[in-house]
Amino acid sequence: MTTTLESYLAEHPMFRDLDPDYVKLLGECATDVSFDAGETLFRYGESADRFYLIRDGRVSLEATSTSGEALTIQTLEAGEVLGWSWLFPPYIWYFDARAMTRTRALAFDGLYLRAKCDEDPKLGYELMKRFSAILNSRLQAARLQILDIYGPTAT
Repeated sequence: MTTTLESYLAEHPMFRDLDPDYVKLLGECATDVSFDAGETLFRYGESADRFYLIRDGRVSLEATSTSGEALTIQTLEAGEVLGWSWLFPPYIWYFDARAMTRTRALAFDGLYLRAKCDEDPKLGYELMKRFSAILNSRLQAARLQILDIYGPTAT
């Protein structure tokens, strides 16, 4: 891992104040990836074995309605973290993710990190706290989407 990547991760709000050894570990399991506009990053029900830190671009987090229409739950942009399902059983995606624009990201190996969390409960607790906040954010976004679609109509 380059010092630049380690510095980037250490300064990122998601990993700020994380033990430097853990930041180094994260950098060692990060890979640069890119997606073209319209390309799918993952689909509902697939095995969740990674998470992303978006560096450039925009990603739509979507759920499919009963009519088959893709409903945008949340739009994520540079600096945001995409994916929490790698950390929580049964380790499957609960939404679809699609690049809205050309997107560059860091992809982190969730299988490797889960194994490291099992070995080091302190690391596991730190990541659980941080990813629980993302989970809460996604839950609130889904709640607002449901209220928008099914809430009472004005008369």
